[in-house]
Order: sequence, then structure tokens, then C-alpha cells
Amino acid sequence: MQKQVRKSPFGLSLTRVALAAVLFGSVLAAGPAAAQSKPRIKLAYAKCAHCLSMSLVPALAQNVDIEGINFTAGSDALTALVSKSVDIAQVTYLAYVSGLDKGFDLVAVSGQVNGGSEMLLGRDIKLAADDWAGLKNLVAQYKAQGKPFRIAASRGNAQDLHMRGELAGHGIDPSRDVQFVNIPNPSDHAAALSRGEVELICSVEPFASQIRMSGVGQHFAYPYDQAAGRLTNLIVTRSDVIKEHPAEVKETVAAVVRLVDNLQKDKQAWVGSIVKATGLDPKVANEALKNAYPDYRMYRTQTRAIAGMMKDLKYVSGDVAPQAEKNLDYSFLISVTGKPKSELGY
Repeated sequence: MQKQVRKSPFGLSLTRVALAAVLFGSVLAAGPAAAQSKPRIKLAYAKCAHCLSMSLVPALAQNVDIEGINFTAGSDALTALVSKSVDIAQVTYLAYVSGLDKGFDLVAVSGQVNGGSEMLLGRDIKLAADDWAGLKNLVAQYKAQGKPFRIAASRGNAQDLHMRGELAGHGIDPSRDVQFVNIPNPSDHAAALSRGEVELICSVEPFASQIRMSGVGQHFAYPYDQAAGRLTNLIVTRSDVIKEHPAEVKETVAAVVRLVDNLQKDKQAWVGSIVKATGLDPKVANEALKNAYPDYRMYRTQTRAIAGMMKDLKYVSGDVAPQAEKNLDYSFLISVTGKPKSELGY
């Protein structure tokens, strides 16, 4: 006698319905796991005009989920990297060199954006822009009167280094002729200049443009006539991340390259990232980007020069120029761009 197979109302055997239900349930269960299988990278960046464009990188990534984490300063991003709280960080050339001097495991894999530095005088100081002879005389007058000529910056950022190198190049000893005031948070620069707590400040964009456009201070110079030139940002990681997650590092570098290409064509998304993170007027953000230069190349010769200048200025204790050059890893940029390292700053 043939066994009767029970049917569902749709004409399928109940056995097949049950099997289909099991298979469908398995697919649903696997869905979230499959989505979570995409590798993840934590990326740190600082709160400045040229740095904030890094907030656009996660949306440009392919084959990797990038979590962007914003810090007040590049030094905080570096601390997060060396403590292994993040995998990759946007830092300055200065932080890269000083980190190597401290024995940190740092490998640079890409450039990002350069520039962003501006020296501004208090509104009551009567000096024309780029009048370095006049500034030197003014500093000498303060010194003769027993008054300190006070200059502010955020200690350890690129602007601090740019300014010190520029001062030294114009015959003003940054360690003897002037008094430095450290203001860690760049958003506090405008208030310090407004209150007359300093005579001169070297700030980072977009805060430099805010100071100038609000009338709190006046433009004096762009401090790019020193060993670092306009070089500011590097994308760095650790050797263990490269060893264990080379594909993710490559995908992150690829996203940074796409970012730079996009920024060179259209800066409106960049403006939006600055306004969102700082609350500043879009006019200030647009002005700030006149002093920013997207570039994913890493400059070997200038990196060595920066290390030498940092030694001369006593930022570092020894000569780390050879190591700073050695730890520039061009392989990811070469793979992503298809260009030889001779076209990538080497």
C-alpha cells in the first residue's frame, strides 16, 4: 500500500515545506554573521581643517569597514595608535619623527593633506605682513625692556614646528629671544590673542582663518620657508598591523588616495566636514581650505630634513633621520596607484 504524503495548502509536501523553512532560517541566521565578516579598521584623526577630511574616508572604503575616531589633537591620535586602541592614524611629520625618537613602532604608509599653518599678530601690533626685519626689531625691543615677547602654539603640532623653524631662519632664536605659551587646544587660540595674553600665535586651520576673519588678529606670515615646507600630515600604522592585516592597510590607503583625488576636484564635502565638527561658519571653512594642499605622496628627502631640524630645535634627542626614511613604506601607495615610488615622493 502506497504511503500518502500530506500536502500543504500550496500543493507542496509538508516535508519539503519544513526543509525549506529550515534552509530559509539558516540563511537569515547567516545574514548578520556574513555582514560582520567584513574586516574592520579603526582610524584616528585630529580636529583641524586638513585633518577633518579624514571623516570622509570610511565612505570611500571598499572591502573593509573603517571606523573613524576624531581626537582633539594629532598627539592624541598617536597615543591611541601606539597603545593599540586604533590600527591606523593620521598624524603630523613632527609626531612621526618624535614618535620614532621615543622608540615607538611607527610605519608611514601615505600622505594626506599639507599646509594649514598661519602666523598671526595681535590686532594692536603695527607690523606689515612678512616684515621679518620689523619682527626681529620688535622682539629685540621687548627684550631690552625686560618684557617677554610671547608666542603661542599648540606644543608638538606641525604649526609649532613650522613656526620655530621659520623664526630660526630669520635670526630669532626660538629658545632665547621669545617666550612660548603652550595652548593645547587650537580652538582656544583666538581667545588668547583677543585677551592680549600673547603677541603672536601660529595657529592651524580653520582656527587661523577664524582669527583673521573675526578681526581678533592679523595675518603675518605662512611659515613654510623652512625644512618641513608645507608638509603636515602622514597616515601611519604599526608593523604588527601591516604583518597581520596587509589587505586592510592597503584598502585604507586606497580610500585615502580616493579622498585626495576627490578633494582636488571638489571641496564642498570637505567644507561640510569642518562645519559639522567645529560649528564654524562655512565662510571660515572655505577660507581655511585656501591654505590646504591634498597630497598622498610621502616626501623622503624632506622627511630627513624635518628630522634634522627637529634635532637642531631639540625636539628630539638624537638623529632619527635614517629611521624616519627607512620607515616610509611606499608599497601600499605603489600597489594602489600603479605609480613607481619615484613619482610618490621618494
